Amino acid sequence: MGGAANCPSVMNILFGYIILTVFLVLVCMEPNQVEARIEPPYPPDYELNALHEIAAELGKKDWNFSENPCNNKSSWFTPPPTHGSQAINNSTVTCNCSFTNGECHIEVIYLVGQDLDSVLPPSLSKLLYINTVILHRNYLKGIIPHEWAALKLETLSVAMDHITGPIPGNLGNITTLKYLSLENNQFSGTIPPEFGRLVNLEYLTLNANYLTGKFPSSLANLRISSNNFTGKIPNIFRSWKQLEKLEIQASGFEEPIPSSLALLHNLVELRISDLPGEGSKFPNLKNMKNMYRLMLRSCNVSGTIPDYIWEFPQLQILDLSFNKLEGNILDSESVTETQYITFSFVLYYLTSAHVPDKNSLVGHVPEWIRDSRYQIDLSYNNFSESHQSLSCRENLNLFQSFSGGKNLGPDNCLKNLPCSKDWCSVNINCGGGATTINGVDYEADEDLEGRAKYVPLKETWETSSTGLFWDTTPTSVDFIARNVSVLRTNNSELYTRARLSPLSLTYYFRCLANENYTVTLHFAEIVIRDNRSYQSLRRRIFDVYVQEKLELKDFNIKNEEKGVDKAVIRKFKTVVRNKTLTIRFH
Repeated sequence: MGGAANCPSVMNILFGYIILTVFLVLVCMEPNQVEARIEPPYPPDYELNALHEIAAELGKKDWNFSENPCNNKSSWFTPPPTHGSQAINNSTVTCNCSFTNGECHIEVIYLVGQDLDSVLPPSLSKLLYINTVILHRNYLKGIIPHEWAALKLETLSVAMDHITGPIPGNLGNITTLKYLSLENNQFSGTIPPEFGRLVNLEYLTLNANYLTGKFPSSLANLRISSNNFTGKIPNIFRSWKQLEKLEIQASGFEEPIPSSLALLHNLVELRISDLPGEGSKFPNLKNMKNMYRLMLRSCNVSGTIPDYIWEFPQLQILDLSFNKLEGNILDSESVTETQYITFSFVLYYLTSAHVPDKNSLVGHVPEWIRDSRYQIDLSYNNFSESHQSLSCRENLNLFQSFSGGKNLGPDNCLKNLPCSKDWCSVNINCGGGATTINGVDYEADEDLEGRAKYVPLKETWETSSTGLFWDTTPTSVDFIARNVSVLRTNNSELYTRARLSPLSLTYYFRCLANENYTVTLHFAEIVIRDNRSYQSLRRRIFDVYVQEKLELKDFNIKNEEKGVDKAVIRKFKTVVRNKTLTIRFH
């Protein structure tokens, strides 16, 4: 942060032998048992020929055609991951050898994380017995071949590729489909109404594309987040009473939340976010007793939180952030008797530049929250009790949660950090260690933080981290990013590590002199790549607020720097009047 002329500043692991001997004796006594494994037959010649064509179309160069694709060996099979690890890459062809005529036919192709840089293979249609095709996390381009419409697939995923154009309506002819994932591509246009023919469909995800237009009323089980649909969420849930998961995040739809949502009694997970409009009351979810995860974020929901929410026996994650909620949090014995205190609560609202509303939960903070060992975030609310009565805990974020007076958080969090003077400059290496650049000393910012955390560690600054990564199970180290390649930019020490947040990260500066300041922010994209790989297909988009003024909207570092591992610097003028300054990334 840089300051006025009169106040210079810069915010810148001898029993093994015995076992082995016994095993060798057994092998010598029963050799036929060791050699009893029978090799399966090869698939028919036409399927082998089709595999040759598919390999050429995909650019798949490591299939060994001198080996039997049906023997689960070598280049045709990826062993399952060890316990506790995740399979990132998978190159597997699986055959069904249970046919009465003794034949083997190819049924499954997994090509995951192979960085295949070609097109989707039309010759796949020549594998007449195939029922599962998983081609996600590659760099496959073009369109979905029309030949695929003749297949009898049950599972199809081409997620996280680079496929463009409209979604072909003839996919609706694959009426055997149960699972269809087209997310994280470049699809455009409307959702084809022919999808209404997919009567066996159990899972459909269309997240993170560029789909537009009205939503077809013929569709079922959905993930349709991160698109550009128009109009209101269609009131079409009456025919979806067996639906278990619904996700409509940042889809382009407007509120209100349809009343027919109340009929989905089997929902275990509901995620709705980013619904612009004039606002609506809390939807009726009373009969969703099996709810496990609930998000109603940035939906302009007003009024009080229904008491029944606090008594859902299965609920583990609750996110009601960025709304206009008010009233008290239920505090009763019936609450503590349930299992719900394993919730990761996110009940905060961070004010926007143009709509200065926030969740205004009032009254006292309930005892079950005070005593909980789980992550709870109540930041940016309006609790009326004295913040002196609350202990300072890393897993309870009460940043700016109290009405009137000091509104930073519990006084106990700051009592050992009094202001020694009025500071004119603060320089922070976000996510990194202490360093000196051109005579400027940058302070370390290496606390592992995590979700729902308020960290006052310094006299002059502190951080508030909010939100959680919903579809992963990150550890605390996952909240700091490290560069994945050699940085050749100037002052690379500032860019080798970076702070990560799933939702919102606030830097709060205090003990500042009341002056005019220049805020200098250094950005670099050090994780997403700029190559022909699935690792280049992700998007990181966020807003930047300085003193709650929106300075950067939908900021995309990779686009701004026209590449990766390059520095992007932005400067903003601001005024400090009450010795405090906030910089927020959302």
